[in-house]
Amino acid sequence: MSKRKMNFDTKVIHAGQPHPRIEGAVNVPIFQSSTFEYKGQKNYDDLVYVRLNNTPSHKSVSDKIAQLEGAEKAVVTSSGMSAITTTLLHFLNAGDHILAHKNLYGGTAHFMKHGLPSYGIEVDLIDARNTENWEEKLKDNTKVIYVETMTNPLVEVVELEAIVNFAKSNNLISIIDNTFASPVIFCPIKFGFDISLHSATKYLNGHSDLAAGAIIGTEKNIKAISSTLNHLGGSLDPNTCYLLDRGIKTLSVRMERQCFNALKIAEFLNDHSGVESVNYPGLISNPNHDRAKRFLCGYGAMLSFILKGSEQTANDFINKLEIPVHTWSLGGVESLVVRPAQTTHSNFTDEELLQAGIDRRLIRYSVGIESIEDLIEDFKFAIDD
Repeated sequence: MSKRKMNFDTKVIHAGQPHPRIEGAVNVPIFQSSTFEYKGQKNYDDLVYVRLNNTPSHKSVSDKIAQLEGAEKAVVTSSGMSAITTTLLHFLNAGDHILAHKNLYGGTAHFMKHGLPSYGIEVDLIDARNTENWEEKLKDNTKVIYVETMTNPLVEVVELEAIVNFAKSNNLISIIDNTFASPVIFCPIKFGFDISLHSATKYLNGHSDLAAGAIIGTEKNIKAISSTLNHLGGSLDPNTCYLLDRGIKTLSVRMERQCFNALKIAEFLNDHSGVESVNYPGLISNPNHDRAKRFLCGYGAMLSFILKGSEQTANDFINKLEIPVHTWSLGGVESLVVRPAQTTHSNFTDEELLQAGIDRRLIRYSVGIESIEDLIEDFKFAIDD
């Protein structure tokens, strides 16, 4: 099997598994050991140690993730934010400049606006859906361009091909957060991006029971980033590696159901008189639809929308829903619902929300694998009651 090309649905099960299997175990055991015997390694980063994210537990799940995205190498981290901040701080130094899409996950956006400048790093925001002003924002010290495959929480699909070409022509490192899409829908490294990031807490794991991140790229880049990670200390626990590997095995079947459900819910909301707008690239009327068709293998399982009315209207709707859990995060088998302005983007000022295009009434819905009939009935009750 290892010598033949495997389809994606087979890789999620078998990629990264050691050969021969350890003592014949079907699953990779949990190596609950902080340190391992010295075997003559010449380099500090090659020592096998739990903080260095290179124990057998780490290697197995990292190799699986790399193969799923068609990359040479990956490394797992303690969280998605650990993956993001470590990567940015590896490629950026004091005096450098980064271009980033104007609508990003709240934690990332806050680090861009308040964290990077404290290190002496300049940040400029662009609309990555429109190439018009990218050249204007480019500087002699620009080193990185950063986007998300599908943005959080507006589910925008940016000009992915143009981003890659722009980065290559200007000698920039292209970094993309692929969390919303997962490798089921998009493989950034095969597409031409330098670095792909994940909050593995979300779709890769899919069960809302751990925190982890992943950094994916060439062997050269990942080895260099891993050295930075080793100093910053964003290590992943071996037991979490085991759980993440187990969660990934159902990624294909979970995403198939979740994407199906998401499209049905988006179509229902789009046709409802009580809904002001729906953000889901699977809708033909959505401005991101054509880009999603060009670049992606699906439309994802995240959507957001605005009901006609006030913030209280949105709160009342959420409180009436019976199936989804009212909480932040996303990507689990259970549906989750939240208002970003109250949670993930609560540290944004009104001006920052406006700049990012986020209405305070906006509701974000992470679609689970529940019965679509039950989910839509739940929506009907919450909107029409």
